[in-house]
Amino acid sequence: MAEGILGLGTGQSTGLSQELIDKLKAAERKGQVEPLETDLKNLGLEKEKLADIRTKFNALLDAIKPFDLFVSGGVNAFNQKAASTTGSSVVFDAPDVASLKEGVTTVDVTQLSQKDVFQSNTFTMEDLNSDTPLDAGDFTIEIGGETHTFDAPSYFGLVNRINDANIGVTASIEPTGPDSNRIVIKSDGAGTENAIKISGPASQVLGFTTDGTTENPASHTLVAKNMKATVDGVEYESSSNDITVDGVLKITAVTKGTSSINITKDTNAFVDLLDDFVAKYNDFTSSLNEELVDPQTNISDKSSLRNLLSGVKNRIMGEYGGTGEDDKKSLFMYGFQLDSKGKLSYDSGELQKAIDKDFDGLQELFIGKAESKGLGTNLKEYMDDATYDNGILHEYDDYLTDREKTLTEEKDKAVAKLDLKYSTLAQQFASYTAIITKMESSFSGLKQMIAQSTASN
Repeated sequence: MAEGILGLGTGQSTGLSQELIDKLKAAERKGQVEPLETDLKNLGLEKEKLADIRTKFNALLDAIKPFDLFVSGGVNAFNQKAASTTGSSVVFDAPDVASLKEGVTTVDVTQLSQKDVFQSNTFTMEDLNSDTPLDAGDFTIEIGGETHTFDAPSYFGLVNRINDANIGVTASIEPTGPDSNRIVIKSDGAGTENAIKISGPASQVLGFTTDGTTENPASHTLVAKNMKATVDGVEYESSSNDITVDGVLKITAVTKGTSSINITKDTNAFVDLLDDFVAKYNDFTSSLNEELVDPQTNISDKSSLRNLLSGVKNRIMGEYGGTGEDDKKSLFMYGFQLDSKGKLSYDSGELQKAIDKDFDGLQELFIGKAESKGLGTNLKEYMDDATYDNGILHEYDDYLTDREKTLTEEKDKAVAKLDLKYSTLAQQFASYTAIITKMESSFSGLKQMIAQSTASN
């Protein structure tokens, strides 16, 4: 005889468990959620790969900027300047290197500018801290064509009144010995235009003058002077130790003597910048080529990258400058070459010949003019455009962002749908289990009655 009716009495209510629900959910998840998770993982890898390409793209963009006609700051690869100096009497500086004139500039410094400095007679700490008023009368300072008069109630009082007036001088009390102090007065600026004249009854008491008017030579420790120098035979005089010649070359005198600076065109800097450009070009193009031929790449939009690479290469292989087709210039006229893999290089000997004999031609090739832009200017504009709205890289970034958003939303919806479905199923299973358990309990009594009836017969 069969055990139970429709499974009743076999204890199968326990088969409707959470473990069974989890297995069913996991099986359905493999088909509905995991493919979306895989797509998101691959998309993340694609974004990382594109970020690597973008880094090399930006490196190339930075490397081509010195060959751009409109380079920020105006200093391009062709107007780099080198400077060599002799002597130590001056320091040279130039905020706009490109504007420096080539040639030798000679500077002969015969006098440095300096401040006006005065000192008082000495006084002790007891004098300084005494409660007895100084009672020395007025103290007058003339500077810059203006006269300023102060009372002198005490040493500190006079110093504070001078400093509070902000007249272009600074007063201080300086310890000059074990029990010796002086009032020191200095002009804030250097040069004869900041010369100081001191007078008044207090000036005599403090030792700045001999009679309130006549200067005490011992008090005048440093006399205001202008800097004097000749630059290429031209005489200069300045209240500071700085002068600017040719509108751009700043000269700072530091000591008396003769110095010179020789400004030359820095072709070594040009070669260094060119080497950097070639290296960054090869790094960028080889990276793109690897992705385009790799069947396992995570890059999904090879067409966009192929177009980007073609745009860069076309500008490398283009012709520039000149007024007619016969005047056009290309890299390959100056010793540049591309190998079978597209790697760019140049013959250093041929390039040096061009630097020595046709530097202007190289500049026309790379920089060009506003009406006839060169290779560097064209490439810089093309690469800039790729990052702007509707540009290749900008659109690729937008595509990846939108794709990630869509996949995330689809995955979240699929997960929510499964969660709802199996939450409902779990509730149904719980109800079914209660019903079956109740029926099994009733069927257990029926089984006993049947068993007793069978045994009595």
